[in-house]
Amino acid sequence: MLIDADAMLGRYPRRDVGTGSITEALDRMDRFGIAEAVVSHTLSWLHDPATGNRELLGLVSGQPRLRPCWVMLPGTCGETGTPAEFVRAALESGVCAVRAYPADHGYDLAGADCAAMLAAIAEAGLPLLMDAAQTGWPAVESVATAHPELRIVIGAIGYRQLRQVAGVLARTANVYLGLANLSSHCGLEWLVERYGARRLVFGTGAPVRDPAEAVTRLLWAELDDGAVAAIGAGTLQGLLPVGAA
Repeated sequence: MLIDADAMLGRYPRRDVGTGSITEALDRMDRFGIAEAVVSHTLSWLHDPATGNRELLGLVSGQPRLRPCWVMLPGTCGETGTPAEFVRAALESGVCAVRAYPADHGYDLAGADCAAMLAAIAEAGLPLLMDAAQTGWPAVESVATAHPELRIVIGAIGYRQLRQVAGVLARTANVYLGLANLSSHCGLEWLVERYGARRLVFGTGAPVRDPAEAVTRLLWAELDDGAVAAIGAGTLQGLLPVGAA
């Protein structure tokens, strides 16, 4: 089984990758054999998190294969409420994960402004999802160390960051890697050998990235069936809050 931890709804204005509709998302999942997907909304990323988060709930209502993922902001400006209000609303709405865009939204993930929000997300048992380009590896390690109960999944790593990744994975127990754009030759096999399949999470980056990339990388990898199953769904199921898996 494959569960996509890295997908998005809503139109993406920088490239023609479709309309971002529910129909397109489900058709794409069916084409690549993806059972379920954790989805956020382009509005939450490229416009306003509070608006996009609300819009997302309406889109996924009645769609059990699509699990909502909200986008966070620091609690300092009150744009998404206090940390307690944000987390309470997320849990009441069935949100299963939180995504962060510190570079694009103009804040320091490891700074004091985010500390209370990250603590609230960790206490709620919600994993934090983020692309590597949104922050630096020192910040990821700092947050992981300061909030050991916070499970952090970093995607869109590319193929020139594995030396930095290796150190962070070795020194932390709560940082995980997403498959989208993990394009090093035999890099997936190397990571599994060193750190185990339970540190890796299947994700496609759809619709901006073609899901065939992540699906092919996982299913054609030189890994045993247990490792493929863990990466494909098992790791993510263990990261999601109780009742969301």
